[in-house]
Amino acid sequence: EETVATERGAVHRIVMILGIHVLYHKFLRFLDSTSRSWWITSWLPSWNPTSLSQLKNAEEKMLQSITATFSKQNIPISNGNMIWTLSFKSNTASKIPLVLIHGFGGGVAMWALNLEALSQQRTVYAFDLLGFGRSSRPQFSSEAEKVENQFVESIEEWRVKVGVETMILLGHNLGGYLAAAYTLRYPSRIKHLILVEPWGFPERPNTPEQDRPIPGWIKALGAMLSPFNPLAGLRLAGPLGPILVQRLRPDFKRKYASLFDDNTVTEYIYHCNVQIPSGETAFKNMTIPYGWAKRPMLQRVALIQDDIPITVIYGARSCIDGNSGSSVKEIRQNSHVETIAIRGAGHYVYADQPEDFNQRVLQICSNVE
Repeated sequence: EETVATERGAVHRIVMILGIHVLYHKFLRFLDSTSRSWWITSWLPSWNPTSLSQLKNAEEKMLQSITATFSKQNIPISNGNMIWTLSFKSNTASKIPLVLIHGFGGGVAMWALNLEALSQQRTVYAFDLLGFGRSSRPQFSSEAEKVENQFVESIEEWRVKVGVETMILLGHNLGGYLAAAYTLRYPSRIKHLILVEPWGFPERPNTPEQDRPIPGWIKALGAMLSPFNPLAGLRLAGPLGPILVQRLRPDFKRKYASLFDDNTVTEYIYHCNVQIPSGETAFKNMTIPYGWAKRPMLQRVALIQDDIPITVIYGARSCIDGNSGSSVKEIRQNSHVETIAIRGAGHYVYADQPEDFNQRVLQICSNVE
């Protein structure tokens, strides 16, 4: 603790020397605390070059390469909220539909490399989680369990309105965590659970030997930034935000190079994440420092009905801990649990190796009729 305190002090002094400490904290806290006020909606676009119309255009550009017929609509749920949904209806109506849930900071268009292939043999739905993408952005609870319940109930309300009786549920990252939480609550609706690089499964390690080594300066900076939303800095960057995304995540351009040769993907990601940070705040309320879940799913995965098969897909080159799949398998010894490592893929498996990913998912689905 003494070492961390010393390092934190060093970082504070550096920021003070740069002359931006007070401005940074006051302004960032201002943005975060007022982002749900009624007037901030009109003020934010003037600072951040974004709008709901620009998000719509960015999404349409992401999806323009898809030749399959599909529909787009807002599905109404309770409290006047809407869930933005893409529907790829198949002629094989007897087959169980596949439902895709994106990860933190994403949206339906992130599946641009997968939707057409996955919808050849069955109906596929992809929706923006409540608080993300083009779905409504309501205020969430500040309590982790209540936030999780809000997400799960929004998915269930969406299912009822769309008319899906049972489904193969696939979630990436935060979507994987919420897919598991939904399966816990509504097991009769799930025929197969597919977790793709799921977030929030392991507990935060209690000992330094278990944890990945974190440089002291990152710990100090993390302590300084912990009161703020994960992407508050992107909104703080204002007009420089789009360039910031391009510079920090040039890999996204490479992942979708088969579809676009420009900044289409980073523009979509930017517009998804500089709207009112509803889902982002919800996610923050579900975490403890360094992104660990307050309510780790491995503590509860044994409670999922034994007859629900689970497949965990992860990238062989991912920087995320890939042991969750093995842990799920060990915990659920009386159930079908399969782990699949996709070679050459990182955390965004579905975009890093889309053909392999699509084929693996189609194989899983073929066993569910």
